[in-house]
Amino acid sequence: MPPGVAGAALLCLASLGPAHAGGATAPSLPDNVALVRTAFDDWRAGTGSVFDLLADDVVWTVAGNSPVSGVYRSKRDFMERAVAPITARLATPIAPEVEHVVAQGDAVVVLWRGTARTRDGGSYRNHYAWHMELEGGRIVRVVAFLDTWALDALMQ
Repeated sequence: MPPGVAGAALLCLASLGPAHAGGATAPSLPDNVALVRTAFDDWRAGTGSVFDLLADDVVWTVAGNSPVSGVYRSKRDFMERAVAPITARLATPIAPEVEHVVAQGDAVVVLWRGTARTRDGGSYRNHYAWHMELEGGRIVRVVAFLDTWALDALMQ
């Protein structure tokens, strides 16, 4: 085998990371995808939520310009200052419909649609892209992209 090819092969193997010799490990990529998919399924069924996976010290960023856009540095802060004001304007929980899941490393990106009834009898519809980073089966960082105009209309 030519030296250049051997070196390239070794670099490829090295990039795969060390083999595990036993003991507990953080969830693998498929496990993270399964955790997130199950959380969305539970949310849709009304038996749980993606928010159940949040680490207490999660850093959640809501992108754009809306009444809840900004950076939240704990689960409690995010739930109180972003989630609660939104759900207070809804008569029904947001029903998520996952359209696509993409994962790489510890990151899982979910493209989804959410619909709910508003307290005034209208409908709330939004499209989301959530980039979530997981560690040990918990979501530790999120950047949430959404239709901020739809959210702003809800918050009026």
